[in-house]
Amino acid sequence: MTVTNDRTLSSAEDVQKANAFRWKIELFHRELKQSAGVERCQCRKHRSQRTHISVCMLLWVRLNRIAQKTSQTIYEIKKSLRNDYLKQQLRSPTIRFA
Repeated sequence: MTVTNDRTLSSAEDVQKANAFRWKIELFHRELKQSAGVERCQCRKHRSQRTHISVCMLLWVRLNRIAQKTSQTIYEIKKSLRNDYLKQQLRSPTIRFA
């Protein structure tokens, strides 16, 4: 039984390498959806959708770099940024209701 449809993979080691690469792509897609909000786009125009996806990918790259430097996960970085923002807003809100 073959794990992949790629006929050029002849050994088990080649199949493992290909699957490891595919797994990295799956992780990228999951992190892009969960941390950058790529699936939350409500734009209707193609240009706006491409811009949204591009900005989400740039955010993912930035979060990934910070995560590597601090030895944390992207999810921990996002949570700490949100917590810091919430604390700052509770101390001095930018919007005041009358």
